[in-house]
Amino acid sequence: MDKRSIILVVSLFILIIAGMFTFAYMKRTEIVETPSPVVEEVEIPYADISRIDAKHFYIDGTHTFVGEVELPTPCDLLEANAVVMESFPEQIRIDFTVINNAEMCAQVMTTQRFMVTVSASEEASVSAQFMGRPVELNLIPAAAGETPEEFELFIKG
Repeated sequence: MDKRSIILVVSLFILIIAGMFTFAYMKRTEIVETPSPVVEEVEIPYADISRIDAKHFYIDGTHTFVGEVELPTPCDLLEANAVVMESFPEQIRIDFTVINNAEMCAQVMTTQRFMVTVSASEEASVSAQFMGRPVELNLIPAAAGETPEEFELFIKG
């Protein structure tokens, strides 16, 4: 090989090595400059509501759940619906949602009552969701002769 060929091959080799180091440096600075994704804390509406107390009536094949929920404003309207999932025994899920269309409202704790009626077998299991998240449902059995229409819920604690 003549001298010019050797110089050309060595120069080409040095350019390739320099290009590799330049590429590695650029990638490293790109990684350092890229901000890590910020995990935003999502505020859960009504996060303080984790348990709902209700009186449970079972009369002639119909479950009736009656109770109260403390909401932060009088503008919050409570809706409760029951969903029966077909299995044996059936599973009843009570879905609670809050509707508030007011732009401004006094921040005064207000009790909202609910009454949900659903037909299912006496052995049906019951669960609850509040605004799409599971909550504890504390069911208090009704006394003999008590009806949902004369509901009063007195809970100590």
